[in-house]
This record gives sequence, C-alpha cells and structure tokens, in this order.
Amino acid sequence: MKPLSRRTAGFTDSVIRRMTRISNQYGAVNLSQGFPDFDPPQAILDRLAEVSREDFHQYSITWGAQNLREALAEKQGRFMGRPIDPNLEVVVTCGSTEAMMAAMMTAVDPGDKVIVFSPFYENYGADTILSGAEPVYVPLAPPDFHFDPEVLEDAFRQGAKALILCNPSNPCGRVFTREELLCIASLAEKYDAYVITDEVYEHIVYAPHAHTYFAALPGMWERTISCSSLSKTYSITGWRLGYTIAPPEVTERIKKVHDFLTVGAAAPLQEAVVPALRFGPGYYRDLLEKYTRKRGLFLKGLDDLGIVHTEPEGAYYVLLDISEFGFDDDLEFCEVLARDVGVGAVPGSSFFREPVRHLIRLHFAKRDETLCGALNRLEDMRKKIPARR
Repeated sequence: MKPLSRRTAGFTDSVIRRMTRISNQYGAVNLSQGFPDFDPPQAILDRLAEVSREDFHQYSITWGAQNLREALAEKQGRFMGRPIDPNLEVVVTCGSTEAMMAAMMTAVDPGDKVIVFSPFYENYGADTILSGAEPVYVPLAPPDFHFDPEVLEDAFRQGAKALILCNPSNPCGRVFTREELLCIASLAEKYDAYVITDEVYEHIVYAPHAHTYFAALPGMWERTISCSSLSKTYSITGWRLGYTIAPPEVTERIKKVHDFLTVGAAAPLQEAVVPALRFGPGYYRDLLEKYTRKRGLFLKGLDDLGIVHTEPEGAYYVLLDISEFGFDDDLEFCEVLARDVGVGAVPGSSFFREPVRHLIRLHFAKRDETLCGALNRLEDMRKKIPARR
C-alpha cells in the first residue's frame, strides 16, 4: 500500500475531545471541553419543537437560509456598527470550525505562511496545514499574554499572507485592546495580509474590558474575514451553526468553498435559532452578568484553595499553574486529575507552540452546583496527587 497523506501524518486526535472521553470514563466533572450543562434560551427550544412538525427537513440554501442570514446581518451589523448585506456578505457554516476552514482555504494557497498567536485553539495549526500553508507562531507571553510588536512584524516580514486572530482568546481569556488591534491592523495593511478572526466569545467580555470587532477598525473591512458561531452565545454547541462575514468578493469565494466542504448546515436548526438573533440588548447583558458571576464564583473557589490561576478578561476559561506537582507531562497530570480527583481538564501543551508543560485549562460554563462540585473535588487535589520531586 502507498503511504497515506504526509500532510496529516503528524495529526493527533483533538486533545480537548479526548479529555472529555477520559472524564466520562472516570465519572469526572468535565471542565475540559467548553460546553454548558444548562439549557439554551426557551425561545429556541420552543421554536425547535415547532420546526420538527414543519417543512424544514430538506436542504436549505447552501450558504444559509434567507431568514437566518437576514437575522444574522441585522444582529451583527448592530454590534459591528455597519450595515451588512445578508445576500452578499454572510455565509452560514457548520459551526465556526468550518467557518475558519472555509476562510483559510479562501485566503491562502499551498506554500503561503499564516501567523498564529500562541497559545491558540488547537484547530488553527491544523487548518493551516490542511490548507497546505505554513504556520508562523507568535508568542503571547504569560502571565499577561501580550505580544511583542517587533516579533509580530518579523512574522509579517516572512511573507505571511494571513493572520488568525482569536479575540477574546481561547485558551488564555485575553481580550486584545484597541491599541493592540490597531497595531495588528497597521501591519496587515503594511504587508498586505488578510486577517481571519475567531470571535465566538464576542459577548463574554468582562468589565472593564471591551470587545472591538477587527473588521470595524479603519480600513480593515476589506481585508478581514470575520468568523463566529452561535454555539457559545446561545448555549447550543451541539447545533454546529457558525458563519462568516466578509466583503462580497471574498464571500463569493467562501460560498464555493463551503459548498464543497459541507453543502450546508442543518436546515431545521437554522430555522429554530432565528428567534435568538432577534433578542434585544437585555439578553446579552444577562448573558454577561451570568458569566461574570460564574467567573467570580469559580475564581474565588480557586483562590480559597490556594491554586495559582489566570484571571480571564473574556471567554470562560482559566489556566491553572500545576508547577507545584512536579509533573513533566501535563497530559499525564490531566489523566491523573480525572482518575484520582474527578475533575476533567485540558493540558496546556495542546495550546502552546512553546514547551509549556505547567498549565492546564478548566472552564466555568457550568451550573453553579457543577462548579461547586468540581471545587469540592479540587480541595483534595494535593492529597490525591503527591508532588513529584
């Protein structure tokens, strides 16, 4: 037999999804894969029940149902501060995962270079490689996760055609300041590069921080492909509904790539989610208040246990410092944590290009009782995981 693809030979399975399986195996509280254990808004569930008895069981329009694209354009246009054409500038995808892949394949060719900030969501490097491009990693240095503008410009000097920007950032919870985004914008313009944004946590940004849409910056609409998802905002990660927003000429290409990748997202779910996109400002205030409270509950619990951790500015992830345990392998630590303590986490090494082995990621998108249960288990962590010296 001839060898399989060299391009994918170095791939592993998703470490995040693997840790969910390990959590399930040991009956651990799963704070690894970032999905809620509470229900979506009732309006979505009610509409889903109605849709099951209506005629939405066949293919929708490939790039998204008309009413969904119109609702997306109106909602995102309101937050981004510009009118968005639902027919020329929006594509509905199978989650933001496909949105990012379609954006990448639209923007870059084999042999091109793509800038990826490290730490990064694990799909970004894989998307770049699947596109035949080469990732160029720029570190976001712990503990504050700022980038060095000179290091970033050096990456652009290498001929990068695109940059991936996750804001707010998974896994570190960083919210880039407007000044930092303007720095990125000036370099993208100087070196004529595209910026592909992942903004799925756009509505989960903690005061005093604020989210700035990269495409809304001066001169950036023309070179930005905005990718996002409905998963986190409406607690429907299993529905796999994402989208891209980009200028018409870029969107026209994305439509073609998307068509051959997945044909289209699930028609009944597209119909069921439309009411959510018509929620007023109060929904987004309540969403932020809920996650702000959960963040406070979880971080206070970690503080009370004397566990060193980051303080996220956005999204719902926390990085814990496990240096005191002396493990050389953070994946092994996470497996022991799930087995012996009963809490599921993700090893930080799966997010960093640099040799980082002392951080693990937990999330707090859970009911209060789930978070309290996890904290109760973590109280015994030092007894159940002896330090290695």
